[in-house]
Amino acid sequence: MAACAQRALWYGELLVRDIPAECFALQPHPGMNHPAFIFGHLSLYSSLLLPLVGRGEAAANHERPAWQALFGAGAACVGDPHLYPPKDELVGAWLAGYRAVVEGMQTMDDSRLLDVNPIERMREKFPQLGTALNFLINNHQMTHLGQLSAWRRARGMGPVF
Repeated sequence: MAACAQRALWYGELLVRDIPAECFALQPHPGMNHPAFIFGHLSLYSSLLLPLVGRGEAAANHERPAWQALFGAGAACVGDPHLYPPKDELVGAWLAGYRAVVEGMQTMDDSRLLDVNPIERMREKFPQLGTALNFLINNHQMTHLGQLSAWRRARGMGPVF
């Protein structure tokens, strides 16, 4: 799972590297998630994930309560650049948080993956810690990075590889 998460980080870095900061919150189509929303949304999850991989002491460093209203589940993506933090802040938060999660994953005892999922709202769909962690670090992240790939194409940008 950690190797897959590292691959997602690599892919995300490729997708974002050539996007100009001034375009980060533009919506080429109404309702389309833009890079500012995508990276802000993903950044919120590292503070949830860090305790799951045994790095609870680092979670406070990645909490961004002010971002919940902008990026939390159910928040609307708005094409107004003045509402969102700058590109470097958003991408930096995403990278720092997920890199810390991957480090925790690499040192956690694999037997913990069979523990009951401590995230109650996700427990019915993902009953074990391992399934919840795999979904959040890989599936959830790659879903949003796929949105970023579509955003790039809608803006006339080419593929990253």
